Amino acid sequence: MKIVTAAEMKRIDQACVDRGIPVSTLMENAGLAVAEAVRGYLGDLEDASILCLIGGGNNGGDGLVAARYLHEWGAEVNVALCWHRAAADENFKLIRERGIPAIDAAADGTLEHVLPLLSRATCVIDGLLGTGNSRPLDYLYKQVLEAVIAEREGRDLAMIAIDMPSGMDADTGACDDACPTADLTVTLGFPKPGLFGLPGAVRRGELMIADIGIPDDLAETSTVELMTDDWAAETLPDRPVDANKGTFGKLLVVAGSLNYTGAAMLACGGALRSGAGLVTLATATSLHPIIAGALPEVTHLPLPEGEPGHIGDEGSKTVGEERGNYDAVLAGCGLGQDPATVRFIRAAARQKTALPLVLDADALNALSGLKTWWRGLPDAILTPHPGEMARLSGLTVEKIQADRLGTARTCAKKWGKTIVLKGAYTVVAAPDGRATVSPFATAALATAGTGDVLAGIIGGLLAQGVPPFEAAALGVYLHGATAARLASVNGDTGLLASDLLPELPLTINDLKTGESEEA
Repeated sequence: MKIVTAAEMKRIDQACVDRGIPVSTLMENAGLAVAEAVRGYLGDLEDASILCLIGGGNNGGDGLVAARYLHEWGAEVNVALCWHRAAADENFKLIRERGIPAIDAAADGTLEHVLPLLSRATCVIDGLLGTGNSRPLDYLYKQVLEAVIAEREGRDLAMIAIDMPSGMDADTGACDDACPTADLTVTLGFPKPGLFGLPGAVRRGELMIADIGIPDDLAETSTVELMTDDWAAETLPDRPVDANKGTFGKLLVVAGSLNYTGAAMLACGGALRSGAGLVTLATATSLHPIIAGALPEVTHLPLPEGEPGHIGDEGSKTVGEERGNYDAVLAGCGLGQDPATVRFIRAAARQKTALPLVLDADALNALSGLKTWWRGLPDAILTPHPGEMARLSGLTVEKIQADRLGTARTCAKKWGKTIVLKGAYTVVAAPDGRATVSPFATAALATAGTGDVLAGIIGGLLAQGVPPFEAAALGVYLHGATAARLASVNGDTGLLASDLLPELPLTINDLKTGESEEA
């Protein structure tokens, strides 16, 4: 599913008109979709008192249509005009004809008649501003939204936003201080980047994407996608019945150190559970007997040590000699920052190879100490969390988090690498400008080792022949979907990284059989 910017959405709206699809038709479809979403969220409308906050543009028009339907279905509906609407406005005429109370707060310039309605409302619909707004909130918009925020602090008052909460930047997710936190956002036609940025992803609450009759091909020029079940199912590698372990690829995992043996185990487990045919762990020689007993399915390549339990400089030669026996390489999980290990990582990472490469964790930290670390580095998938991304890019974490999609795309192009910017709604960006966003965000994954599992999954998919960008994105999706299904049963507290491993094949099977449920 395409994700479109504010400018792209404006172009799409005009293209609909050019194709003979009237704005009135799209608005009717949008308003109906919003009304149905409100009814689904509230349930019985007989006791509902709904206050519709209406702005001056198409967003307000959508709100007027929604108000009309909700009134017809038995809800008590009041409309508050917070911006002037022409008397000839067809949707406003229909509101008046049906006797739906409408307060013209814009004419009064005050909230005097709106506040009593707000005090008894059970639900507020935010139809003030839509996709095109990026300026700070002012005038009545700011006042009424601040009043809604204050009212919600004292009691249960549902808040449902049309397209996005007013005051949110559609492209980045930046929010005005008066931008409310919705319980549900009904975004129209296509999702917008800001709905997955921060803090927008928090302010929008549950997200519903409403089909309002816009032809899908009008968004085909967008290079940003939202990951979906259908896409993931289509991207999964084939599993022919006459296969052998060589069919599904061989992955070399360079990981682990004295303090982080678990990272190596989790990465190898992720690779195997994602379907890799054979996984070999290359780690410090003294760690081999500790790890081998816990990983009976993994073969081993002990590497020379510097300090005890840490791979030394000589290890790069061994890896270079052996890597030709594999289909992909994953390096970094739990390697540590011993000086000799850092030298090993830098030497091994720069060896010329045509093999797909995943660099995670300490591999990224080791490279970030070099001024132009990306030069001379083979094609690779990089999997940084925001802190690691800051070290690689020289940007602050705050700047990265303020525009995760934009940062990932810019850096992927500059560095010529596929970037997996981890976190809530993980972003995957390719050097050619393509990007995709995960629909998953759960606190269940905020625990040690889950990133090692993700790196292993991506490496396992690479070994099976999935192209780098698709392997990175599919790995992110499988990882997030597996965490979501565990959290749906056990909650978002106490998940262990190792819990993901036995559940991962079930997620994959559900995708294949069409039984998966998207977040």
